[in-house]
Amino acid sequence: MNNNKLNIIYEDKYILIVNKPSNLLIISTLKEKEKTLYHQVLLYLKKKNQKVFIVHRLDKDTEGLVIFAKSEKIKKFLQDNWPRVIRKYIAVVKGNLANKEATLKSYLKETKTNLVYETNNKKEGKLAITTYKVILENNCYSLLDINIKTGRKNQIRVQLNAINHPIFGDKKYNNQENSKNKKMYLCAYYLEFIHPITKINMKFEKDIPKEYLSLFFKSVN
Repeated sequence: MNNNKLNIIYEDKYILIVNKPSNLLIISTLKEKEKTLYHQVLLYLKKKNQKVFIVHRLDKDTEGLVIFAKSEKIKKFLQDNWPRVIRKYIAVVKGNLANKEATLKSYLKETKTNLVYETNNKKEGKLAITTYKVILENNCYSLLDINIKTGRKNQIRVQLNAINHPIFGDKKYNNQENSKNKKMYLCAYYLEFIHPITKINMKFEKDIPKEYLSLFFKSVN
């Protein structure tokens, strides 16, 4: 996807769901003001005389589905009910996991330099819960289906690295990452939630990126 062109998955009068590419911020930072998904959505909706409100975020290096609200009321409803939203990710990690299906629970804390790490101090850290299931593996990698029960910053990346199975391409949390690959293999591929207005159960799912599958199947183009 071209970073200057939105990949819209769904849109109605109340919400907008976009497929975010990797290597793109959702909101601005001190260093980057305009090259963000929020700015792209803002420009798109401004032409339609509509507003945009951020509901949740993905890391810059994570690709996948992102929800935006078109009013403060819709944003509040979604955020107030966020624990009920089902969010699934697909990831390629280094090596083979001994437990093919498990739940990771740990407390996470963030440093002043924005690096997240696990801590044994429950008073200082925030509980993070991640479940995973191995769906493919070979001699080098494993493909995981991941469901997060909490929404802590970098939690999937930190917890998988902590069990010595870092995400392929994650140069922030895997100091041994020397891959020439320019992207991290983590994708938010599934969202399920109750629509704020219609109350219909909404489900959105994108295909596993071909680059992920190409590590397991030579025939994938």
